[in-house]
Amino acid sequence: MHIKKILIANRGEIAIRVMRTAKKMGIKTVAVYSTADRNAPHVRFADEAVLIGEAPSNKSYLLGDKIIEVAKKLGVDAIHPGYGFLSENANFAESCENNNIIFIGPKSKAIKIMGSKLAAKEAVKAYYIPMVPGTDKAITDIPEAKQIARQIGFPILIKASAGGGGKGMRIVEKESEFESQMNRAISEATSAFGDGAVFIEKYVTSPRHIEIQIMADSHGNVVHLFERECSIQRRHQKVIEEAPSSVLTPELRTKMGEAAIKVAKSCDYLGAGTVEFLLDDAHNFYFLEMNTRLQVEHPVTEWITGTDLVELQIRVARGEILPINQESLKINGHALELRVYAEDPLNDFLPSVGNLKVYKLPEGKNIRVDNGFEQGMDIPIYYDPMLSKLITYGKTREEAIELMITAIQNYQIEGIQTTLPFGSFVCNHDAFRSGNFDTHFVKKYYSPETLKSKQEEEAKIAAFVAVQQYLEDLKLVRLPS
Repeated sequence: MHIKKILIANRGEIAIRVMRTAKKMGIKTVAVYSTADRNAPHVRFADEAVLIGEAPSNKSYLLGDKIIEVAKKLGVDAIHPGYGFLSENANFAESCENNNIIFIGPKSKAIKIMGSKLAAKEAVKAYYIPMVPGTDKAITDIPEAKQIARQIGFPILIKASAGGGGKGMRIVEKESEFESQMNRAISEATSAFGDGAVFIEKYVTSPRHIEIQIMADSHGNVVHLFERECSIQRRHQKVIEEAPSSVLTPELRTKMGEAAIKVAKSCDYLGAGTVEFLLDDAHNFYFLEMNTRLQVEHPVTEWITGTDLVELQIRVARGEILPINQESLKINGHALELRVYAEDPLNDFLPSVGNLKVYKLPEGKNIRVDNGFEQGMDIPIYYDPMLSKLITYGKTREEAIELMITAIQNYQIEGIQTTLPFGSFVCNHDAFRSGNFDTHFVKKYYSPETLKSKQEEEAKIAAFVAVQQYLEDLKLVRLPS
């Protein structure tokens, strides 16, 4: 199948990221944009750009039919959805298929199965993948749910079946809180997803969040490209990711990789996908879910495996055989990624809107910035507040961490608050550096006060150094008496 022109149904850094690879492969690119993104870099970066609608995403980037209409008008062969927006929308994938446009992602069937946490559990059951003990069907009957929770044993987790991004999730520590938390989870799930179905599972108390990157072609080949450690999170969302993980032994890595391949086979997967696992403190792993798209944190995997995942996505979508096999894949060095969000870490990570008065990216060997903004731009309030991703690479984990600290210092942003100082806090923290941490890192170690005092301490040191330098300079200019 020929792909001469790709429409990127996304914005910001991921749109530019996909276009970079497309250009490298000699493929023409089409950008779509909303009125709020009229002057965004992804619009200029593309060969062609089309205004798709008004600022809110439901009037622009989520208009699947309109995007397909534009694609047909411009003679587009394939659509890359990036992540977020329409990337895990089975109807959109099907609509592309029906209009003879290649959807760069899995077939709609796989998106459907993996999009429902319960259907996903059902699909992988036959493959004997370890799963967290819990219900295998949605539940709304509170007395029945309470009975099941008792059998599983507290603490338990109530989760929205249609959920994602930590919405509709409730941890219940003891039985007396069960009913009120169950009601809250159902109403949250209903308002967020239009579906009040929830299910219950055992709450793993000190989990690490480990995910495996897989890639599958249409000829029956599936490989895994090792793991990413994603345990540093706030509000159940990742902020710092790394590859490889500091806790996996080669044996465990192989086991989890093989499990991830089985998950991909269970839904006849095609393209790039990620299988997410929880790892408990005894190093047992449990299948969590599968993300049927490219992940935000894909660059760390690219760096340690020497692959271009977007290129592999395009090749597989063209019907090619995967140019890599499991034996040829090796882990080389260590990579770390910080998501640079326009959020205020001193104010509960709330979005920080404003104008990028100063915006200068760090540069240098082994530093990569996947960026979607530039100096002078306003941060729109309509979309996810991620500005860019800062990725560093080293021969060792220590090297990657040290380079990250330096890169954060050299990333200059004025006009808004960002997660950069939080990244610096994590990279300097003993628990993170030791590799001995879990998804409760933020709850255990982080508070705005600790960050504030750290910043004040750094400011004092900087002032002290400046004074010392000033006194030294004075000595040099003093005339001999």
